[in-house]
Amino acid sequence: MIVDIVMPKMGESITEGTILEWRKKVGDTVEKDELFLEIGTDKVDSEIPCLESGTIVEILADVNDIVEVGKVIARVETSTSKNNQNEKITPSKSLPPTKSSDSLAEETSIKPTQDQLNSQKSLNSDSNKFYTPAVLKAARLNKVSTAELDQIQGSGRKGRVTKKDILDYTASLKNISTPQPTDKTKTQFPTSSRSEEMDHMRKIISDHMQKSLQTSAHVHVVNEVNMTSIRNYISKKNELFKQKEGFDLTYTPFIIDSLIKALKDFPELNSSLLDTTVTYHKNINIGVAVSLNEGLMVPVILNCEEKNFLGLCRALNDIATRARTNQISPDELSRSTFTISNFGVFDVTIGTPIINQPNVGILGVGAIKKRPVVIESENGDSIAIQSMMNLSLGFDHRLIDGSGGAKFINGIRDHIENMNLENLY
Repeated sequence: MIVDIVMPKMGESITEGTILEWRKKVGDTVEKDELFLEIGTDKVDSEIPCLESGTIVEILADVNDIVEVGKVIARVETSTSKNNQNEKITPSKSLPPTKSSDSLAEETSIKPTQDQLNSQKSLNSDSNKFYTPAVLKAARLNKVSTAELDQIQGSGRKGRVTKKDILDYTASLKNISTPQPTDKTKTQFPTSSRSEEMDHMRKIISDHMQKSLQTSAHVHVVNEVNMTSIRNYISKKNELFKQKEGFDLTYTPFIIDSLIKALKDFPELNSSLLDTTVTYHKNINIGVAVSLNEGLMVPVILNCEEKNFLGLCRALNDIATRARTNQISPDELSRSTFTISNFGVFDVTIGTPIINQPNVGILGVGAIKKRPVVIESENGDSIAIQSMMNLSLGFDHRLIDGSGGAKFINGIRDHIENMNLENLY
């Protein structure tokens, strides 16, 4: 029986996906639940398992093709439909041959040369690592043995070796073997440059950021926040908190808790703007920017106004952990009403983040630094070492004026500095 493989629906808001990589070609067998395809959406990349065991007889979408959800992208002939074990499987004549089927026809009709046989022999099955057909082909063409292939550090997801890694490896060998000029009077320039296509996540980020800059009239304001009390609290409570909850107590939940209170005071910052229509959201859904090796992801904590401090800690740890282990679903990357970006974890003190559409505001969190600060009191001024942090607010000037932005960021600061740390959780 021929089974249609369709573009899966990755989330309620997802209507199409991009083919990133086929791990099988026409004629290959595939097992049920085996990961044989990688697709990307405007939210997240995903590895897709096959729903049936059998042999791939047609691939109807090439790499980088954008395909609507529900459209057939491949066909698999299940083993129960074979009457003869030795019967050769060929693609249907009613559809044009794909690139993969052409390659298969060439392989079966052209006798390999001795060099090709030696290359294929060197890429034997001794390796325990998984390599895609594209990588194995690149290794054969560049005469890279299995032993060499196993030593290459992969730049793909989960350390997987890519075709680009093979090309970079062979290029590095050529550079080593090429003698360099010894004339010191000549200026040394790189012998070659290289160009490459952005990966799918980088394209999504690029497109989203460009659209945001074209859509919103960005304005940024910055203010200092004294984090000394919270820093002392974390130093005192973190060990016990970690024993109980299994993860560290960080500064971010304190900032989000104060942000939620400020959004209740200034509901215009918890809104969306479409053309000239303003939507004021009932719930506070905070998007949290999470840095990954291959880019950036913004999972969302829903209904933050309903969570206590401990609930925020748990929700934040959950989405950050699952984002970094590629376990976030596309639906969890949508419906934010405000976003926070903590670049302080990279020891950056001030930043001007771009608004995450369709929000009208984004909060940037800088690194906490100890420095001398003037302390005002009824007994006079004094200088003390305090833990200070810069908060930056980016807001859409189409809806929020400078005074509104200033009042909002000052409100966040006041909530942080005057937070009641007694019986916090």
